[in-house]
Amino acid sequence: MEFQEISVSVKKSKHFPLTPFRIIRGVICLLVLLSTAFVFLIYFVPVAAVLLRFFGTLYSRKVVSLLFGLWLGLWPFLFEKINETNVIFSGDHVPPKERVLLIANHRTEVDWMYLWNLALRKGCLGHIKYLLKKSLMKLPVFGWGFYVLEFIPLERKWVVDEQVIRQMLSTFTNPQDPLWLTVFPEGTDYTEQKCKRSQEFATNKGLPVLKNVLLPKTKGFYACLEILRSSLDAVYDVTIAYKNQCPTFLDNAFGVDPSEVHIHVRRIPFDKIPASEKEASEWLVETFQFKDKLLSDFIANGHFPSEGTEKELSTAKCLVNLIIVMTLTGIFMFFTYSFIWGKFYVGFSCIYLASAAYFNFRPYPIFGSVNERLKRILRMKSQ
Repeated sequence: MEFQEISVSVKKSKHFPLTPFRIIRGVICLLVLLSTAFVFLIYFVPVAAVLLRFFGTLYSRKVVSLLFGLWLGLWPFLFEKINETNVIFSGDHVPPKERVLLIANHRTEVDWMYLWNLALRKGCLGHIKYLLKKSLMKLPVFGWGFYVLEFIPLERKWVVDEQVIRQMLSTFTNPQDPLWLTVFPEGTDYTEQKCKRSQEFATNKGLPVLKNVLLPKTKGFYACLEILRSSLDAVYDVTIAYKNQCPTFLDNAFGVDPSEVHIHVRRIPFDKIPASEKEASEWLVETFQFKDKLLSDFIANGHFPSEGTEKELSTAKCLVNLIIVMTLTGIFMFFTYSFIWGKFYVGFSCIYLASAAYFNFRPYPIFGSVNERLKRILRMKSQ
């Protein structure tokens, strides 16, 4: 069976020209993001992610989500207000603060960052988790952040990754623990060469041949379903498309692309997802067939159906968030440079973060476990 050859896309000009002003502004934005991230990590992690975790993961995660949700909120502000990227939502209007498994296509290296624009609108920005490449956990500062936010590192070898996924997700089964678990079932970002290989594989296996997405990998998706089934509200099927061309990280930093980001959301109640692995895998493949058709229509029409499901971000709220983050950063930097104990605190935090992120080590909730045992004993005696 033959499939249609994919033509090489024509290189388009950037939405905005790369001027000296945009370069300077982009460098300033990156410096602000890096410096605030570093300060938040070294000052808040020992208390929020270490000390509080001894008393229970639920309390620790809520504080971490609150604090680092503030920092993550700087990115949608950069995209929508500073870079003037128009983020257009369509499909279903999803309720706020649900526990969900979110599956998305992977067009480029920055898709996952635009999901923050949706999570911010739903009050779940600090609760978002990703399955991501293990090598990214070794990045300075950003890798530390991925560790603190409990992203799940993968080596892309199922014999290794299955144990990691099951071990980490087993700590997220409490329905009171807010969660937006995000999976990119394609396993890598989309390129024409990867698409061609995916089509060859689909042809050989008798599976659907897709043009705008890669054939999804189903094992990781099903493992997430199996572990979290009793505690999630829904699955969000998210399809992302870009006007003009797919952006890179530097395009985002300097504000030259994209002109528009289109995000289509389908909310599927969790009881509608098949329970068996075979049926769930078939459901995922059918979902990506739907994505492929949706993206073909987007290419033809320039938009997704049912646009306008989410409002614009409030500029005032974004500025207040920025002021809070910058104020806290300034206060902690003052303590660091003014007091010797501040320098020791920073050194200790850096050593802990570097080693804990590298080995993916997390404190065990000792006091929380003791409290749970005592409660179980008291319940048994009362019965």
